[in-house]
Amino acid sequence: MSDKLPRPPNAVIFDWDNTLVDSWGTIQAALNMTLEEFGKDPWSLEETKQRVARSMRDSFPILFGEDKWLAAKDSFYGHFQSIHLQTLTPLAGAHDLLCALRDNGTYIGIVSNKNGDFLRKEADHLEWTPFFGKIVGATDAANDKPAPDPVHLAMGDSSASQYENLWFVGDSVVDIQCARNVGATAILIGDEITGDSDTQNSATLSPDWHFADCEALVRVVKSFSKVL
Repeated sequence: MSDKLPRPPNAVIFDWDNTLVDSWGTIQAALNMTLEEFGKDPWSLEETKQRVARSMRDSFPILFGEDKWLAAKDSFYGHFQSIHLQTLTPLAGAHDLLCALRDNGTYIGIVSNKNGDFLRKEADHLEWTPFFGKIVGATDAANDKPAPDPVHLAMGDSSASQYENLWFVGDSVVDIQCARNVGATAILIGDEITGDSDTQNSATLSPDWHFADCEALVRVVKSFSKVL
C-alpha cells in the first residue's frame, strides 16, 4: 500500500453495514435466532463478522442446505425486520463523510449484500437517501457482490471518467474483491478486514488504502476541496 494519499475520486461506491452504519449487533441477534430455530449453534460476534459478508443467496444454501435455506431466509428476515430500524446507528463521521463528498460534487452510490428493501428503508430512516444516486442491495442485480453487476447498476449512467477514478469503500474481503472486479480503488474502513479468513492473506485482497474509521477518511476528503 502506497504512502501517498489517494487522488480525489470522481465517484464513490460504499458498502453499507459496518462501513457507514453499525449493524453487527442487529445482524448477530437475527441470525442467532434463526440458527437456533434450525437446530444450529449460535455464533459469536467475531464468527458473525467473519461469515456474513456474502449475500444470503450465496451463503444460506451452504449454511442451511438447499432444502431449508429459503425457510431460513424467511425466518431471518422476520427477525431482522422487527429490530433493524430501532437499532440502526450511524458510524462516527459517516454523515460528515457523505456531506464532504457531496460538497465536492462526487457521485455516491451504495452496493450492499443486504436485502435491497431493508437497505433502502434504513437509508430513508436516516434521511440519507438524497446523498445517493442509486442504492443497490442483494438480488437487485443479476449477481451480488463481489460480482461487478451491482456496481454497474449503482453507477447508472455515470460517465467513463467516473469509472477511471472510482473508489469502493467497505469493511470486508468481499468489498475488496468487488473493487478489484471493477478496477476501483479499494478503501478499507475499520480496524480489521471482515469476511472469509481463509482468503484474507492473499496479496490481491489487501486494500489500496486503509483508514481507521469514517472520521479519518473525511479529513482526507475535505482536504481535496482545497485543491479542486
